[in-house]
Amino acid sequence: MAEPTTTHYPDDEIDLRELFATLWRGKWIIILFTIVFAAAGVFYALNQPNIYQASALLAPAQNEGGSRISGQLSGLASLAGVNLGGGGGANKTVLAKETLKSRAFLTDFIRRHDLAVPLMAAKAWNMTSERWILDQDVYNPENGEWQIDEDGESLKPTDWDLVKEFRGLLGVSDNKDTGMVTVSIKSLSPVAARDWVEKLVQDINEHMRTQDVQEAEASIAYLEDKLRQTNIAGMQQVFYQLIEQETRTVMLANAQREYVFKTVDPAVAPQEKSEPKRALIAIVATMLGGMLGIFTVFLIAFIRSGKVEPEQATKGV
Repeated sequence: MAEPTTTHYPDDEIDLRELFATLWRGKWIIILFTIVFAAAGVFYALNQPNIYQASALLAPAQNEGGSRISGQLSGLASLAGVNLGGGGGANKTVLAKETLKSRAFLTDFIRRHDLAVPLMAAKAWNMTSERWILDQDVYNPENGEWQIDEDGESLKPTDWDLVKEFRGLLGVSDNKDTGMVTVSIKSLSPVAARDWVEKLVQDINEHMRTQDVQEAEASIAYLEDKLRQTNIAGMQQVFYQLIEQETRTVMLANAQREYVFKTVDPAVAPQEKSEPKRALIAIVATMLGGMLGIFTVFLIAFIRSGKVEPEQATKGV
């Protein structure tokens, strides 16, 4: 008759009953960690200021004066050394989006609208008076000067600091299917968020218009100079047509208020915060506390088991 087989389990196999027993013995440690982390998470979440986000939906403007000339005239313009703007509306939109995020444009934007103090010294927004609450350890509003740090250096931010801070608040995204562009700004102030988005859209339109007008006027000056230098009737006719085209570009550019981006849905002052997600912060902190408590219980059990084994070996001898 065959002997019954016995199953031998390796010593390192996980015993679920032992695991649950270990967790039960350390339940107060787990509870303590969970409560402490939950309280810390709630305290942290409640002390975070509200962040508001305003956004505007934009559509690429259809520029009719974008140097739409015949291939023959375009070729002659190239031979004459004149760049007539080329590039359709799509290319101009891409250029405008990249310009909007560029360091040079943002530096000029921040300086023009005096945003250094709201960006770097504001710590809250008073909803009642609609005024910034400034950190006077950073900026003194009475004399309009930046404070000095412990090393004796001024806390006045550099252009690099300002652009870095503003880029963290700025969002520029586009819909590949529709071509629509969304420009958004996050701020402690819902009013400032709306105003900054509006100013960004206005300034990028003005920047691109001014740039195109300057290029067209430079082309006109160049063509007029070439016109005075030639006596060939055919070339004079070409130059007249080129000058007419560039003049038309200048006139249409000056007539268009929304030169590159046309506002489809303007920015409004948000009534609800976008950040912080206080409930999520509290939940994550509670879960982290529970996991850390479990880890601590297992670590204590492991240390104790390591001490017990040498004692048993000593008694056996």
